[in-house]
Amino acid sequence: MEEIELVQLTPLEWLGDFGMSIIPPVLMGILFYVVMRGIFRADATERKVYARIEAEERAKREKASNA
Repeated sequence: MEEIELVQLTPLEWLGDFGMSIIPPVLMGILFYVVMRGIFRADATERKVYARIEAEERAKREKASNA
């Protein structure tokens, strides 16, 4: 079996490797958060608008039935 040679990293090299390894998952997490937040906000806005339209239609129907 072949023996593996261990390489000693300086603290700066270690930090560079750590940074390059952690940046992609963090960026994907941020992107996921932004997309999901946009979806949930759009849904909430749509529900508010739909409720307002429903209330207006009910008021029109009630006004028409009373006239």
